[in-house]
Amino acid sequence: MSRRSRVLFFMVVSMFLGYMPWYGFSAVLPQLVREFGLTPRQTGSILSVFQLGYVLTVIASGILADRFGNKRVLVGATLATGIFSTLFAFLSGGYASILVLRLLTGLSAGAIYAPGMALLSAWFPPEKRGMALGAYTAALTASYAGGYCIAGPLSAVISWRWSIMAISLPVFAAAFLLAGCVKDVPNDNIPMPKTAPTVREPLFPDGPRAPFLLTLGYFGHMWELYAFWGWVGPFLGACALSAGWSAPRAESFSGLASAGIILAGSFAVAAIGFLSDRLGRRKTILLAGSASAAAQFFFGFLHGGSLAGVLGIGSWIGFWCIADSAVYKAGLCELVPPSRRATALGIQSAIGYTATVFSPLVFGWIMGLKVEGLDETMRWGLAFSSLGAGALLAPAALFFFPERQRLERQIACDRRAL
Repeated sequence: MSRRSRVLFFMVVSMFLGYMPWYGFSAVLPQLVREFGLTPRQTGSILSVFQLGYVLTVIASGILADRFGNKRVLVGATLATGIFSTLFAFLSGGYASILVLRLLTGLSAGAIYAPGMALLSAWFPPEKRGMALGAYTAALTASYAGGYCIAGPLSAVISWRWSIMAISLPVFAAAFLLAGCVKDVPNDNIPMPKTAPTVREPLFPDGPRAPFLLTLGYFGHMWELYAFWGWVGPFLGACALSAGWSAPRAESFSGLASAGIILAGSFAVAAIGFLSDRLGRRKTILLAGSASAAAQFFFGFLHGGSLAGVLGIGSWIGFWCIADSAVYKAGLCELVPPSRRATALGIQSAIGYTATVFSPLVFGWIMGLKVEGLDETMRWGLAFSSLGAGALLAPAALFFFPERQRLERQIACDRRAL
């Protein structure tokens, strides 16, 4: 196995282990509601504050990674994520403490993704970068599914606190793997200019239009993605209860079914990342963004109907809503100098994750509406429709993306590397 392949392998494994706590709160939500009396709007605010923590950290993590190295930031952030997730399992005593501990976990997790993307983009050339970043994002998606799969069923048979511990301990193994098995790209892999530049390269040498459109599309993509992942578990549980299932059986079903829906996306993101290396970033984003957004407009209205139909449409959304996630990153890497890559990825991530702060709040606000004639099915339907409306921004923005400019930028980078 080559050095490059080994780095990708351990990065993928560490990502899978390190992000399991992300949706631990959603996986054990039914027990938290019973124990602490959380309302839909409080649930939305807890989901949002986790994302806010991510946003507050992600730009700083990119700047620090460009200055001190991606690996140092990755190891420290992964370790902190494990610590605060463990504290969430044992110190949560109500809405306020849950809010604070989830914020701290989000602050830690926010320093992982952008440096990880930057590290891999340095190891892989443009023609293989979509595949590598797609595999990394697939591991992230599988990790979310793993968290649901482990914590949801466990919380139905034992304490929710121990189920959170079960998804927190693997994070420490991820930090160990990163520290011992992953390296920043060695100096001999970085093409050095013949003369040192007198000024630092601009962040966007070819102008801001293409990066702006990519980031705008990423904002719409993220508006849909994380709110869907955060609310699909509670929705599936509500669907099972409406079908007459007992509460413990519904909780176990929601955890396993949510894991399956999210896991479907892990296959999609690897395949679409590979496909984007051949068809271009624009076409793949138009395909994936349109496919997931359209289904959101009627997914929630399936509440009270066939569980098979809910699972079928949920799996369709789960496949497409994450499929193009790595494409935005790969496209941006081709528009910025290598020395500014982590910073650019951090900025894009911060803007995208800002959407994830507000979309769960909007979702929770809709679910909390008390309007005459607005039953539970209508609330779920309108809430998921709000995700579809935001998701349409991605294909709308990428419709105007100058794919030609991206290709010319990639060719120029390749020539400088020779």
